[in-house]
Amino acid sequence: MTSGTLLYQITDYANRADPYPLYAELRRTPVARQDDGVYAVSTYWEISSLLHDPRLSSDARNRVPLADGSLPPDPEEDSTLPPSFLRLDPPEHDRMRRLATRPFGPPNCPRRIHDMYGELARMVSGLIDGLDGREQADIVDDFAYPFPVMVICNLLGVPHQDEARFHGWADAIVSGLDPNPAEGPAERQRVAQQARTELGGYLAGLIEEHRRAPGHDMLSALATEAGPDGRMSQLELITTAVLLLIAGHETTVNLITNGTLTLLRHPEVLGRLRADPGLAVPLVEELLRYEPPVQLLPQRTALADIDVAGTLIPKGSPVWLMLASGNRDPRRFTDADRFDPGRRDNQHLGFGSGIHYCFGAPLARLEAQIALTELARRLVNPSLVADPPPYRQNPVLRGPRHLPVAFDGLATRF
Repeated sequence: MTSGTLLYQITDYANRADPYPLYAELRRTPVARQDDGVYAVSTYWEISSLLHDPRLSSDARNRVPLADGSLPPDPEEDSTLPPSFLRLDPPEHDRMRRLATRPFGPPNCPRRIHDMYGELARMVSGLIDGLDGREQADIVDDFAYPFPVMVICNLLGVPHQDEARFHGWADAIVSGLDPNPAEGPAERQRVAQQARTELGGYLAGLIEEHRRAPGHDMLSALATEAGPDGRMSQLELITTAVLLLIAGHETTVNLITNGTLTLLRHPEVLGRLRADPGLAVPLVEELLRYEPPVQLLPQRTALADIDVAGTLIPKGSPVWLMLASGNRDPRRFTDADRFDPGRRDNQHLGFGSGIHYCFGAPLARLEAQIALTELARRLVNPSLVADPPPYRQNPVLRGPRHLPVAFDGLATRF
């Protein structure tokens, strides 16, 4: 194994359960050119700098062929929809992001997330109540997946009865990022594209319904309200809705699942959370550092020659930012491989940084805080059935596919 093949090893499913020793090896060379021409950036300060560097593009139109002559894969390739704002650079990105965030939070909707607390708590309690009488549960299927899906569908105005259809589309779209050896990239992209098209068609109809009869949800606001930047076109609105539905739950599923797994591996912290719900706030921040739901950001392109830590990244080169590696960088975090909810100055990269910082971060934090606190309080004597659990194929959105947990019953609600 050489520094030029480490990225291949990290994305290999055989290392999905514990990629962190490979990240430590990668950090020996902060900017490591891979054999296929990709530059992997693995240290905290260098990643943070590039996240704010306008010379690094997220726009697929700026990609150039790899060493083998192929283009890096793009999950939105050949889409009938325009790219989401995550795949755009300023000024296009800025306008789209302002329009998308307008009905979500400050300054236009300053209390939207705050006012969701009671509803989120009821959703969590209801899902945990559904485990009554059982001795084992799959935290993913029974809790960590349905909760964020319910939240994002409720926020956007997707009818409850359509959540199951959305599940299938979401899985197919996310599979476009999976390095599944059983299927070639072309087949994965075809399946993802079909799901994206079907979801786009469904959302087009739903948007029209909300335009005729607006409610208090985000889709209604996006479809009917105009601000200084005007209003999104129909295709822009569909693309943004697809992005919000997928991004609004996939990362939170992993955050809750990785959090549950980490707590069960650290029973002393689980006990502290059970006794002190206030621990949830710093605990979730440490989880975002220690086991981030988004491990890396691929598909960036250098728009100019960029010198990073003494290594020149040539113009046109593909760049991968290894967020999870930066979060374990011992130059930035003391005892970086230790899970410590009391850690101070925890400026992690769990939600990225710069212009593409996750604007859903306040909601994801609140969901995880409520979910983990209630699981800790209500599951009696929980324990892992398998460790490590089976993981999802995806190296970007890393988390267990299933997390079977045994327990002796449920504590009563407050």
